[in-house]
Amino acid sequence: MTHPARPSHDLASDPWAPSNAVIQSMVEGLDLIAADMERKWGIGRLRLLVSDLLRAKFDAQRGKLEAAIASGRETYVRVQAEGMRKAWAALDKAATETGGQPLSPQVWECVLPETGEIVAIVRTEAEASAVCRHGRVFTLAEIARLIAALGDTVLGVKQAFPGTEITRIGLATIDWKEGDPIPF
Repeated sequence: MTHPARPSHDLASDPWAPSNAVIQSMVEGLDLIAADMERKWGIGRLRLLVSDLLRAKFDAQRGKLEAAIASGRETYVRVQAEGMRKAWAALDKAATETGGQPLSPQVWECVLPETGEIVAIVRTEAEASAVCRHGRVFTLAEIARLIAALGDTVLGVKQAFPGTEITRIGLATIDWKEGDPIPF
């Protein structure tokens, strides 16, 4: 007895596929939609651009999908996955119709003097998520934490000498082969 050829491109429609593989396939498809929306709008930003009611419906649909996945029932997951596809589309449409602007990150790049590596600096976490696939990205908040970690000396120099350019920061290191420079 021969069986018809199995679809090679869409596991979710393959009647011979194991249920757990079909569920995984549907989840991966939704992950792709979510990643596309996050690239367009920023991570977690799209749901904040729509009405409270639509956001609540979206969150409820996500809860139904999570429950369906936890149940392991393919037919339940299929229904809720389709609902989640529609939920993403509804958020995208509503945000666009109400004048929401897709993420348009401003990126500044600089070269690290010691290694020649290029790093990017952006304003927000949402912008960082949009460009993080291109290398190392720092947000302004992270830069602020790095400056704070350097202590008051750097800020004091900038305050005492406005316009001063920091060209090098030396970090104290101990050459343990030479011994500790403190004589006790």
